[in-house]
Amino acid sequence: MFSAVLAGPRVTVHLIRRLFASVLEAAETVPRIATALDEVRATLRHLERLLSYVAEELPELTDQLDRIRARVDGPRDRADVWDERRDRPQAPPAAQPKRRHKGDPARDGEAGAIKRSW
Repeated sequence: MFSAVLAGPRVTVHLIRRLFASVLEAAETVPRIATALDEVRATLRHLERLLSYVAEELPELTDQLDRIRARVDGPRDRADVWDERRDRPQAPPAAQPKRRHKGDPARDGEAGAIKRSW
């Protein structure tokens, strides 16, 4: 009978002890939670700085990429034109008479060529 009378207070003390342990454990985790939140804030600030840097540099990067693309596409376009010309069947050149340089005896090689006198 005596143990039945003390059963109520024993359960109450046990529950209070468990409650106190839980509160103590929660109180110990608060500083860790605060530290984790500070680290998250620092990470967000760092991300914000990185994103602003990227936003500032993005137009310049796209401009540089466009210039590189133009430099790469330029020779490729010229190569395509050359391939088209090479692959296109062409007629043999028409036979033309040998051209003589009339009026320029130095180029003509004729007897009337200008002689140099030193």
